[in-house]
Amino acid sequence: MFKHVDYLQFQAKPEKPDALFAAKLQELVGGQFGEMTVMMQYLWQGWNCRVPGKYKDMIMDIGTEEIGHVEMLTTMLARLLEGAPSETTEKAVAANPVLAAVIGGMNPQHAIVTGGGALPRDAAGVPWNTGYIIASGNLLTDFRSNVAAEAQSRLMTSRVYNMTDDRGVKDMLQFNLARDTYHQQQWLLGIEQLIADGFTDSPIEQSNADVEKDFARRTFYSFDPESTAGEGRWAQGETLLGDKIDYVPDAQPLTDDKPLGPAPDPKLYVTYDGSMGKGKPGTGAAAHGQGVANVVNKIKGALD
Repeated sequence: MFKHVDYLQFQAKPEKPDALFAAKLQELVGGQFGEMTVMMQYLWQGWNCRVPGKYKDMIMDIGTEEIGHVEMLTTMLARLLEGAPSETTEKAVAANPVLAAVIGGMNPQHAIVTGGGALPRDAAGVPWNTGYIIASGNLLTDFRSNVAAEAQSRLMTSRVYNMTDDRGVKDMLQFNLARDTYHQQQWLLGIEQLIADGFTDSPIEQSNADVEKDFARRTFYSFDPESTAGEGRWAQGETLLGDKIDYVPDAQPLTDDKPLGPAPDPKLYVTYDGSMGKGKPGTGAAAHGQGVANVVNKIKGALD
């Protein structure tokens, strides 16, 4: 259950309307790293969290706060759009939306679609989509993603902050900048807590570490003979896991395997020179046979 308090977390009062700036502010609402993204990302992570107690509560607290941040921004947008082009511009919009966008520098959809309100879109008008969010069920990797999301969100907020002289807008964005600063730290501290509580013994994702190719987990490959990447910390000393880093300049292939797929199914009409033999026709029976073979191979693997 969610409860709504009919007050903003922080005030969203511009000094004056500014339809042009409202179009820019849309990025902080519906952009890839806007508040809608972090809101949905944290809520999904919280809903999917399998650890009751402080972890789930912390994720849900931040996700719920982000709902409030979306509300702050949409309120600010509505106030920035107050008195935006009305009847005269609406006629221009109907005749020529591009011309309408030039008049006043506003996003025409603010007049056409929402009637002077915010849009769930970015500054270029691209609709927000769920492909932006990450909720893997693994708290370590999710927290890492959250740090990056907050950093990107804060960077965009900082850039937008420099695009206005409105003291009211700047006042709200100063609050948002500060929250993004703390949220980055919350997720980094969350990773420290995961290690302290024994959910992971490494600051990086390490599932199936026992089957890794040992040489590949500690090698930096450079693919440019003139590369200076070897001068960096990432190419010398020890890895974060304590392995000695091997730097390989002008790296060469580790195999003679060439990037060619199998001979294609003749019924798919793929352009093919016959050099790999005759392709196997894809049929329902063939798919069933492959499925049986996969099961047999799994049983053999388990017995081995």
